[in-house]
Amino acid sequence: MTTQTKPSVLFVCVHNAGRSQMASGYLRHIAGDRIEVRSAGSMPADQINPTAVAAMREEGIDITAEQPKVLTTEAVQDSDVVITMGCGDACPFFPGKRYEDWELDDPAGQGIDSVRPIRDDIKLRIEELVASLLD
Repeated sequence: MTTQTKPSVLFVCVHNAGRSQMASGYLRHIAGDRIEVRSAGSMPADQINPTAVAAMREEGIDITAEQPKVLTTEAVQDSDVVITMGCGDACPFFPGKRYEDWELDDPAGQGIDSVRPIRDDIKLRIEELVASLLD
């Protein structure tokens, strides 16, 4: 029996309610079970941003079952790639991990017309990420 480890990605933003949840939704949608997906926040919100949920629904991706989660050291240790989205120094650093910082506007408090370009930017970045991890 061969065990092939699949890459794992952790998305981190402050509230784990918008950007990181949209990124997680896209990665699950595009990569299926070929990549392990995690997301967390340095100060998680009570619920996912409803506008982010609506924006993803337009893409045929349902993220309503997700819940904001607190960022743990273990989540970072267990991930191959850590993608931060405006959480700054709140993310623990471990040598040997691949870190990327995606500068994206925070969808909190924004209307759907402002969230769509953020969502579309995330989708392009996810497609590039999947290509880099599965090639």
